[in-house]
Amino acid sequence: MEFRQSLSQRIIIAFALMSALVAGTFAVGIIATVHLVEEKLISAGLGGDLQRLLLMDNGAEWNHRPKPSQLFYFSGGRGDFALPKDLRHLDPGFHEVFRDQLSYHAMVEVVDGRRYVPRKDQSEFEERERVLFAVVAVGFVLALALAVFLGWTLARRVMAPVIRLARQVRHRDQLLGLAPPLAPDYAADEVGELAVAFDATLGRLRDTLTRERLFTSDVSHELRTPLMVLASSCELLLESPSLDQRSRSQVERISRACEEMRELVQTFLMLARAQHEDASMSPTVTLSTVAEGLISLWREPIEAKGLKLIYDPGNPLDTRYNATFLHAVMGNLLRNALHYTDTGFIRLTLEASGFVVEDSGVGIPEEKRQAMFQPFVRGSEKRGEGLGLGLSLVQRICDSQGWRVTLTTMEPNGCRFRVELAPADV
Repeated sequence: MEFRQSLSQRIIIAFALMSALVAGTFAVGIIATVHLVEEKLISAGLGGDLQRLLLMDNGAEWNHRPKPSQLFYFSGGRGDFALPKDLRHLDPGFHEVFRDQLSYHAMVEVVDGRRYVPRKDQSEFEERERVLFAVVAVGFVLALALAVFLGWTLARRVMAPVIRLARQVRHRDQLLGLAPPLAPDYAADEVGELAVAFDATLGRLRDTLTRERLFTSDVSHELRTPLMVLASSCELLLESPSLDQRSRSQVERISRACEEMRELVQTFLMLARAQHEDASMSPTVTLSTVAEGLISLWREPIEAKGLKLIYDPGNPLDTRYNATFLHAVMGNLLRNALHYTDTGFIRLTLEASGFVVEDSGVGIPEEKRQAMFQPFVRGSEKRGEGLGLGLSLVQRICDSQGWRVTLTTMEPNGCRFRVELAPADV
């Protein structure tokens, strides 16, 4: 699962990481510098004491009694100056020596075969280091907290115009022709340039929507007249007693095609006007009414193909839905089942707030199920005379009405389309 942060969160994280990197670098540098300087100072101090000891003509004449924190040792020394065993094998130079829980600094130098070792307790040095570590740690935490606060504050100020622009763009009123432009509300910066780009894009989108509405309206009106002429002509021909059976079948086929085209034109027209037309003006019907009408319409062609049509009326609610849309969805699913089923059955089952269309046809592979709802996509069998718009139209209608359509596979073969209908607005 991909984890995505908002732009504000990214700004805060960037500030925190940058501050952590800078403060951490400074902290490490300070600690390392202090440690190195104190080590150099201690080494120089021990070296100076050692040189004063070596300037003595006779080491036995050394009468200095060192501080409790500092001692001197040399080969052959006695008493306090006797060289301990743990210092006898150290190489010349500066060393850190540990005894029990304490640590010491020691400087070893060999002159004329004699080993001289001044030793100094570093407890005071370690205490200063602990104080320094605490101060650096507190400074690091404060710097990190300040960075987070500054990042949060700056992120709010920086993102405020972007969030405002996003809300304006998301608002549906921006698609209206009378919507004011966005660019004048923003400064001449990157956000302003983005607002200008949105204005141009929204303008083109408004023009496209306007052309689409005009085209849909004009085409629907232009198609209705010839369709009515065809339907009337078919009715007159069917009433003619001189029409033989073969011709009558052809005329009935033309009549059915005209009726389907009329319903299709009406469906597309309502979809195009769905955004600005009152839904209450459209006729509504119950689920049972549409199902019974389509069953009577499709029973003959389904049984003529040698298939069994099964209708389970169930116990649906008396909720009323848009007649045109419900008729188009159920009719297209039944038509799809007829095209892709050669043997077996087609079943229509009504549920409380939806319906299921099942068939024993060729089925749809899992990798192609989602694509079947795209325009101009047809099954591998490519049956029927359609252009692959049936399931696409079903998906489009369901999206516009808040309905939900799902496709699953039946065993051993076939498809199951389930449509869940949202309650109609009343």
